[in-house]
Amino acid sequence: MKKVLQFMFSKRSLPFLIVVLAGALFIGFQSLGTKGHNPPTKYEKILHNVGEMLDQVHYSPKAINDSFSREIFKKYLVAIDPDKNFFLQSDINQLKMYETKLDDEILGGPVQFVPAVAEIFKKRVAEADSITKLLLSKPFDFKANEEVVLDAEKLDFPKDEAERKDMWRKRLKYMVLERYVDMQDTQEKNKANDKDKTVVLKSNEQLESDARDRVQKIMNKTFDRYKFKFSVDDQFNTYVNTITTSMDPHTSFFPPVDKRYFDEQMSGRFFGIGASLREEDGGIKVMTLVTGSPAWKSGQVAVGDIIAKVAQGNGEAVDLTGYAVEDAVKLIRGDKGTEVKLTLKKTDGSMKVISLIRDEIVQDETFARSTIVDNGKSKVGYIYLPEFYADFDNPKGARCSADVAKELIKLKEQNVDGVVLDLRNNGGGSLFDVVQMVGLFIEDGPIVQVKDRDGKPSILRDRDKNILYDGPLAVMVNEFSASASEIFAAAIQDYHRGVIIGSTSTYGKGTVQRNIGLDKETGMFSSNSELGTIKLTLQKFYRINGGSTQLKGVSSDVVLPDVFEYSKLREKDDPDALPWDEIQKADYNTWKPGFDMNIVYNNSNGRVNSNPAFNEIKTDTKWLADQNDKVYSLNIDKFREEKKNISTTVKKLEALNKLPKELDVVTLPQDANRYANDKDRQDRFKQWQKSLKNDIYLNEAVNVVNDMVVQRNLAKAK
Repeated sequence: MKKVLQFMFSKRSLPFLIVVLAGALFIGFQSLGTKGHNPPTKYEKILHNVGEMLDQVHYSPKAINDSFSREIFKKYLVAIDPDKNFFLQSDINQLKMYETKLDDEILGGPVQFVPAVAEIFKKRVAEADSITKLLLSKPFDFKANEEVVLDAEKLDFPKDEAERKDMWRKRLKYMVLERYVDMQDTQEKNKANDKDKTVVLKSNEQLESDARDRVQKIMNKTFDRYKFKFSVDDQFNTYVNTITTSMDPHTSFFPPVDKRYFDEQMSGRFFGIGASLREEDGGIKVMTLVTGSPAWKSGQVAVGDIIAKVAQGNGEAVDLTGYAVEDAVKLIRGDKGTEVKLTLKKTDGSMKVISLIRDEIVQDETFARSTIVDNGKSKVGYIYLPEFYADFDNPKGARCSADVAKELIKLKEQNVDGVVLDLRNNGGGSLFDVVQMVGLFIEDGPIVQVKDRDGKPSILRDRDKNILYDGPLAVMVNEFSASASEIFAAAIQDYHRGVIIGSTSTYGKGTVQRNIGLDKETGMFSSNSELGTIKLTLQKFYRINGGSTQLKGVSSDVVLPDVFEYSKLREKDDPDALPWDEIQKADYNTWKPGFDMNIVYNNSNGRVNSNPAFNEIKTDTKWLADQNDKVYSLNIDKFREEKKNISTTVKKLEALNKLPKELDVVTLPQDANRYANDKDRQDRFKQWQKSLKNDIYLNEAVNVVNDMVVQRNLAKAK
């Protein structure tokens, strides 16, 4: 039963704790429901089970009918061919025989659509490979006045071979033009700085040829990925996810290896070899080794090695050609104590097969960390929390609430005057931990309300009257602060416990998911199965003031202009997102700070509005966002002018993100030797602290806390 209670939620990871579903909910899962053929294939088992779960368990399911089938038909073809440059319109017409049959597949019929699409797609990919090679074999004319549209939503599938070839020609021409202009500019800079006249200059013809070669390498890598990695299994997984995300953006399907990877990201630990990897020149290159890890101990793995193949023990080796780093990592990781064999291409060109035994690797750089910002007026503690992590399978594993408590204690020992908690880009995590974390800052009371599809709300509370930290508090957020981050920020705001500072609003994910395995034989409550796992939206959560964070997110008390404000990245920008609503307010008492918080808000708003950097960011980011809606010129002179305007604006924004005077960021005494035995980690920790010194957003958050300190001291003096 313990694992039954390991629920999760977040924008990306989505861990959540909910009530155990009633057994009656699963009466409908007694048969596969296949119609007219036995036994069902693996695809059919997966799809039929997913269909039943969506219909009977999802918080707000759409009817699985012909209308839903048409929706999936259209979305899936775009998911497989997002740029609309593989399929022809004739292919779409040929596949229309399945347009109203996909609901039948989901509800128990044989799976025929994906294999039919895969057969056509394989043929079109081979054709596109040939087309790109032919087009890149000849120089492009950059004097012609023509344009390219790169927004697929504005494009239709090409009506014939000639139109498809022209679409590829314009896309490739744009890619070559980008690199050609960059190479010209780089050569001009090198020439200007060449005091000894040693730089060998290339002609424009040579540069254009080099630019085409670079694009060809990119395309070779792209087509290798389609040929070697994008299998029918991958296309089927995409199909299932097209179905699930059409119910809502956060209901999704995990094949077993993806589920394991998801759990690893949540827990902050995994079993692997201890090497960080990067995709480079079409290969998976070893960039760093974790001190004490299997790779480091072996003495056989070196930085710069290319991992060409991966085998599980004595199993057949998988060629990593076409693999992205994330997919390669999934193969290299596995259970503790198991063997993985790597075929390494050494820097001298030799090939070597080595055997390593996987061991636990802790990703503690993803855990909470803190430092002190001393602005001369006050000492402000800063805590960075990248996600609401929790290791559900290990009672002694890392939990963000416990770690944040430890960081608060460390900061209190240094007598800080206030605290900034940074939840920027934090996509969420464990609900249990967010409830515990809010409890560190308030006496007790409700934290969040949760409602299931039957409309029964429940309240999750902090029941511990102890307060770990009662001083001035600011919480930093942005558009990517989601789910658990929004629950925390909302609770702090509703209690008037601190100031929320950041973008106009957070992401807006107010739904609850749970992982349910698809193997009926192993029990519906298993979160892992050989068929895969569905992460299913079961509930919505609400603020204690009654309003949902769904779609609207949490509005900041102090708004700071940022570069993503006008980008369509939030939950509200997804047409499949569930709507906003509200329920009855919970019973709670607000915090009494002892001074007028409005003075703090007004002071900060005054600084922000009079800050030239923030005003420029607001203006320039609006302009940059508008450029994304444009068509792009393929004329080199017009391209250069557009590139110059964008480059100038971007450089201006980069300059604005640097403070005239760096913040004084001080390492806590307890962390001075935190990574003494691992130079790479020590360097990355120092780099993290260095990045904070020019953070204009952190600077304003520190100013806000300083104002709170001043106001509190004035109130006490009275």
